[in-house]
Amino acid sequence: AALNGHEAVAKLLLEKGAAIESKDNDGLTPLAHAASNGHEAVAKLLLEKGAAIESKDNDGWTPLACAAANGHEAVAKLLL
Repeated sequence: AALNGHEAVAKLLLEKGAAIESKDNDGLTPLAHAASNGHEAVAKLLLEKGAAIESKDNDGWTPLACAAANGHEAVAKLLL
């Protein structure tokens, strides 16, 4: 849901107990996926629900670094 910007689905998954800090094979959390793809609303939701801003993927990148590297200024500002 975070990868594709589906805010309503992300909200429902969180309400049903989905792990907010789950990581994929690359070590990316839902927040990192939202940040990497510029999904501001999903990133904001995840932050409001307590997602860790400083989590790092397997390459040591934080969600902020992901947002900045992909040119997503609005999401990067959320993460500052």
